[in-house]
Amino acid sequence: MERERLTYLYQQYLQGKASSEELDEWQKIIHDPSLKEALGNIIDNSYYQILEKDIQNLEANRSEEIYHDIISHTADERNLSRSLWPKILIAAAVATMIASAGIWFFNNNKEAATDQVAKVNDIAPGKQGATLTLASGKKIKLTEVANGELAKEAGVVITKSANGQLVYDIKGSKTESNKQNTLSTANGETYQVRLPDGSLVWLNAASSLTYSASLIESGLRRVKLDGEGYFEISKDKQHPFIVESHGQEVEVLGTHFNVNSYEDESAIKTTLLEGSVKINVSGLRPSLPQGKSRILKPNEQSQVTSEGKISVTEVVASEAIAWKNGKFIFNEETIESVMRKLSRWYNVEVVYEGDFSNIRFDGSISRSDKISKILDKITFTQAVKFKIDGRRIYVTK
Repeated sequence: MERERLTYLYQQYLQGKASSEELDEWQKIIHDPSLKEALGNIIDNSYYQILEKDIQNLEANRSEEIYHDIISHTADERNLSRSLWPKILIAAAVATMIASAGIWFFNNNKEAATDQVAKVNDIAPGKQGATLTLASGKKIKLTEVANGELAKEAGVVITKSANGQLVYDIKGSKTESNKQNTLSTANGETYQVRLPDGSLVWLNAASSLTYSASLIESGLRRVKLDGEGYFEISKDKQHPFIVESHGQEVEVLGTHFNVNSYEDESAIKTTLLEGSVKINVSGLRPSLPQGKSRILKPNEQSQVTSEGKISVTEVVASEAIAWKNGKFIFNEETIESVMRKLSRWYNVEVVYEGDFSNIRFDGSISRSDKISKILDKITFTQAVKFKIDGRRIYVTK
């Protein structure tokens, strides 16, 4: 086979652009021992050295551990694109060529590389939608009402804009801070709200934001978040903005940040994109230690555990709001973490059959695909398998 063709296919995988026909062709190539030398001239030597070192130090029958090390090295040692599936495929190709390791990421029966998850009753991705609960208790399904004025409350006019945004405008001179509204998204929904001060909030699936209609409470702009939200806060030095969520408060003057506070996650993650914020866990719950706080700088993320412990690390902040931009981004995540994100967006239940503790995933996927397409891509790693039964997904090894 010509070197140009091999190089082309290799680059298609690295960039995540391979067609199904090219995928089949590449699978045949990596199973052809006569092409080992030709592939070795295309895939750089440093990558070979990393894999060979791992394989020499691990037993051939510990394929799951080797698999995890290969994935870790591809993330740490090679500056590839953030596409999980081509990256894992290249690791599989090289591992296959080193036959002594006994690692095979593809079945010898040339099983199809795609369409591995049954598409009967396939599940569509989530969409824009939410429910607004007014202080009176009235509930408004925002997907079922026309654009325009929805309600007047405490001197505030609430409207739905043409692009589906919920908008609050203060019209009267008298406002009341005790008129609480709640904007909530179910599994499979996301929504955006513009608060009376001009601040913008995007809600991820299975989340809610509670606030007074006028936003101001005792001189503070205060909201309560359950789930995940991305905030772009308007500057107002006279009225600090407070986001309260399960054991922490985020205090800001004007900035962009993301808060992930789902109850089924191990910690509350606050990621700063620009400006500065103060993370405070003082006095929010009796069980928490008093007086703990940290200041975040851009591209830093804090994690607050249920015990009130705070840690801060440097991150790529844009990855924290991938959900807002139509993507899932995974960074050394367990299959359980991956499936929690999928279950919220696709509104499905997940059932696990087996131990997946040694497997990690690293990559990027579109949130606009049907779930079978995403599961196909994960299945192609040969680490896990899936079965869809109604709105229940079974995960097996």
